[in-house]
Amino acid sequence: MKAGLVGAPLSGKTTLFNALTALHRAGDAHVHRGAIKVPDPRVEALAKQLLVRKATHAEIIFVDLPGARGRDLGGEAIKALADVDALCLVLRGFAGPDGSPAEPLRELREFDADLVAHDLDVVEKRLDRLRKVHGGRTGSEYLELGNLEKHLQAGRPLRTMSLSDAERHTLAELELISLKPMLIVVNVAEPDAGKPLPAEIEAEQHAFGAEAIALCASLEAEIAELDPAEQPAFLESLGLAAPARDRFIRAAYHLLDLITFFTVGEDEVRARTLHRGDKAPRAAGQIDPELERRISRVEVTHYDELVSSARDKARAHLEGKEYVVRDGDLLKVRTEH
Repeated sequence: MKAGLVGAPLSGKTTLFNALTALHRAGDAHVHRGAIKVPDPRVEALAKQLLVRKATHAEIIFVDLPGARGRDLGGEAIKALADVDALCLVLRGFAGPDGSPAEPLRELREFDADLVAHDLDVVEKRLDRLRKVHGGRTGSEYLELGNLEKHLQAGRPLRTMSLSDAERHTLAELELISLKPMLIVVNVAEPDAGKPLPAEIEAEQHAFGAEAIALCASLEAEIAELDPAEQPAFLESLGLAAPARDRFIRAAYHLLDLITFFTVGEDEVRARTLHRGDKAPRAAGQIDPELERRISRVEVTHYDELVSSARDKARAHLEGKEYVVRDGDLLKVRTEH
């Protein structure tokens, strides 16, 4: 999973990136990348149970993108945005250096309007090209783009539009940024670190098709530098249940509706992510793209069966291509000969 961090200057975007990744990057005109492991005690438990040496966690890759506004993102950033699974918009929730008040809702509206303007320009250019190439004749792509154009002209991001998987596949090459799921992070002042979301963001987040959390990036950077043994007491003193990376991971998984399944090799248990409701072929493709085409059946054992007191009764069962993968499934793919 890849999350692209975006935000206005002085929003604390790069500070958050450094707190999440434990890197120390400067806020500049370059795209920075960093990865964190997704905590999941089931990975080590499975490795111990199955007597394999290596336990590999799923990862979230963070991409710190330059540019203050959707229109102002450069070519490198646009390319990076097209490659992420979700946007993370960091909003300033604290007073500016000049004493200017925080206006996170205004920043959110302006950023989303810029994404909509970017996508509308892309869609209109594609429609013009189709008219010229096909001499006014319309096909399925033309009709789909026409629906998108109307939605964007109404000022609404594409993430608020219901699209089928087939439509999303057709539109993938257009790099429509407002289609990306969005997590809003309100970066608040240290005294507000344990408080709920600002009321205006809480009330409006779903209208943008987004989810939101509040945190203090500078404080989280301090927490990230602490010895893990010291973190719980420090978090408790601040009224926080978990560090930013844990809360961010939970919010991202909820936003994208992700689940975790596991695979086992000769000496490794590996956690992998999948969208809830996806079937066995899509899971096979997460292991190896070639497997998605060649899969015939899948052997399934659930984590709970393997580590429970009744683990001696755990048996793998065979499922076909229509099997809907569950969170905690241990999968082995069988292929067609």
